[in-house]
Amino acid sequence: MTPLEAVAIAGAGVAAGTINTIVGSGSLITFPTLLAFGFPPVVANVSNTLGLVPGGVSGVVGYRRELIGQRGRIARLGLAAVAGGTTGAVLLLALPASTFERVVPFLILLACALVALQPRLARALARRRPDGVEHSAALALFVYVSGIYGGYFGAAQGVILIALLAIFVPDDLQRLNGLKNLLVLFVNGIAAVLFVLLAPVAWEAVVLVAAGSIAGGQIGAAVGRRLPPLVLRGAIIVVGTAVALRMLAG
Repeated sequence: MTPLEAVAIAGAGVAAGTINTIVGSGSLITFPTLLAFGFPPVVANVSNTLGLVPGGVSGVVGYRRELIGQRGRIARLGLAAVAGGTTGAVLLLALPASTFERVVPFLILLACALVALQPRLARALARRRPDGVEHSAALALFVYVSGIYGGYFGAAQGVILIALLAIFVPDDLQRLNGLKNLLVLFVNGIAAVLFVLLAPVAWEAVVLVAAGSIAGGQIGAAVGRRLPPLVLRGAIIVVGTAVALRMLAG
């Protein structure tokens, strides 16, 4: 790895840590960066997940005030997130690498679509929720399913989760964002444990992404309440779509 590549990977980690803390989808920055520098798709995905865990911790610490008073939700939904992340990670390790290479471009396009549609879907579905009603059982099921996706690939799982929380939980959006960050950390954390034990890891990439994502987590927590999401959302969609089309083209 050249010094320029190392700087680029660390910079991608900063961007991903920032984006993940604010809205999610940071993997659409780091994963393509690792692919561009020649890492095989499964190795890039595993190393990316490991590298973003420290950034997730950083983002949770930055949003710790918003987690006050949510212990019950954290316990219920955390179990669902861990179970889903475990399932997704096992699927990634059990299925052939060729399956991941075929599926991942479509997962990226799905993630881009969710990034684009999330605000509209959340508003439309939230209007259907009775005021003050929190559907815990249904939400736990959806968190489990999103955890499977997160453990298998993970890009935009934060977007999925914040949309689900906004639909099912009548609470302030910033408090839900803090909860989202913690649930994503649970998913990535359990997947990371399995990957360390059982998967091929590019540790130099992990260290660089981790260092960048820690800084990005603090940046995201600091600016998350003020940053207009439109430009960020647009950049994620453009980059992710370009990467998916390139992979489909071979």
